Amino acid sequence: MSRIETYFLLLVVLNLCVTAAYVLWNERHWREEPGKRTGGRIRAAVMFFAPVIGPVFFVAGELARHLLFGQSADLEDVIFSKERVRTHFMADEEQERNVVPIEEALAISDRDSLRTLIMNVVRGDVTDSLGSLALALDSEDTETSHYAASVLRDVLNDFRQHAQELYRQMQKDGREAGDDACLLIEYMYVVLKQNVFHETEQRTFVDMFEEACELLYEKDYRKLTAQYIEWLCELLLRLKEFGRMRYWCNRSRELYPDALSTYTCYLKMYFTQEKKTEFFRELDRLKASNIVIDRETLELIRTFS
Repeated sequence: MSRIETYFLLLVVLNLCVTAAYVLWNERHWREEPGKRTGGRIRAAVMFFAPVIGPVFFVAGELARHLLFGQSADLEDVIFSKERVRTHFMADEEQERNVVPIEEALAISDRDSLRTLIMNVVRGDVTDSLGSLALALDSEDTETSHYAASVLRDVLNDFRQHAQELYRQMQKDGREAGDDACLLIEYMYVVLKQNVFHETEQRTFVDMFEEACELLYEKDYRKLTAQYIEWLCELLLRLKEFGRMRYWCNRSRELYPDALSTYTCYLKMYFTQEKKTEFFRELDRLKASNIVIDRETLELIRTFS
């Protein structure tokens, strides 16, 4: 055997040893992370069939990775909070250009805009648009009124069924009745505030709403938030149930004396009843307090001060 053949044989044996050492060294890691096993075996095959070149290539790659990219990244200025992320989408200019508010479309009998608006509304979640759909029922365009009526019928039927299910569940449950009452209140208010039912049916649902609030007060008054009481007072005000509204205004003052909604509920009730003395007494009480007021209440104070 010549010297060159001997050197070549030694090179093959050495390369085989390096490849075997690589496989044995990484076998434990491949068991823990099976996804890396295929890539590791491919690298071992390259090292076996390409003596010297294969091992040198992978060794050089590892050295470069550790030397150039081995330092940990400075993430001090990187913010991962979802609250600070704003995603902007391109507006559909063609759609926005050809759509007007439904009140304006009804006023000018713009059938094309009205039909386009109705179609765009029903493609999404129509729960918050029931009031607008109810306006479309009086449209002279029969196609628009018929389509709005169909959508309203389906949505309101689903609401009736689901509200009754939640109401029965609330009455049946024992310890969990408070959570059921919260679900019922939040589910019903989204629809009831739009005043799309006839008065008789609206009263029925408001009675259920009030019963849920009463249950919360008796079971766990901490879950009866000032927001829930304000919603109930708003619904009772539309029905002109002033006696019941006063009852819940007093309860709001009992539970949340420093809540702005407590004052605004009283103010709305006295204003609607045209009780000037009580209205201005409550307004002075609000002005003397340390409660932070919103823009709407600030305008009210400026108007009557």
